[in-house]
Amino acid sequence: MHIPIRRSHTNRVFAGVLGGLAENFGWNPVVLRIIWILLTFAGFSGLIAYLILWLLMEP
Repeated sequence: MHIPIRRSHTNRVFAGVLGGLAENFGWNPVVLRIIWILLTFAGFSGLIAYLILWLLMEP
């Protein structure tokens, strides 16, 4: 099962997951990364969600 959002090949830090989400929804990728880091440190299991998205998103 894949979600129809592609990982970014140009806007990537690790696997392009957050860059792909930002490109798909028209968001600023830097702001999305900062929000993701804040949520991860606030108790949200961002690393697990990132890995799941990495597996489900199209390359």
